Amino acid sequence: MRHISDRGLELIKEFEGLSFVEYKDVAGYPTIGYGHLMKSGESYPDGITEEKAAELLRDDIAEAEEGVTRQITVDLNDNQFAALVSFTFNLGEGNLKSSTLRKKLNSGDYDGAADEFPKWCYAGGKPFKGLLNRRNKERALFLEVE
Repeated sequence: MRHISDRGLELIKEFEGLSFVEYKDVAGYPTIGYGHLMKSGESYPDGITEEKAAELLRDDIAEAEEGVTRQITVDLNDNQFAALVSFTFNLGEGNLKSSTLRKKLNSGDYDGAADEFPKWCYAGGKPFKGLLNRRNKERALFLEVE
């Protein structure tokens, strides 16, 4: 199983931030730790520790890594993989699967795929500067030659 690079992990942490208590993300979903979307029945009434946040992040990233591996059929360098894991961590495998980004990438159009990142800056139907900043950093990482 392929894993995200340290640079990719730091990108996710930078944009997710760390919260030891539950909060609502920009789309209104209950979230804790490093952007961990809380599942039905999951509850942390006393908050979480940094260690628990790291554990949740590892589990969530593993899901995103598996999703990228399932959805992308072309070769990826470590930066491209990391950018796509960050994208999938934030948006979910379903959005990656249905995206023009995936379609272009799997057809071999790496530059066209990169240009799709900034289009994914909406939450709750509204554009968010923070999401656009994240997509631009993911795009830059995706385009960076190793």
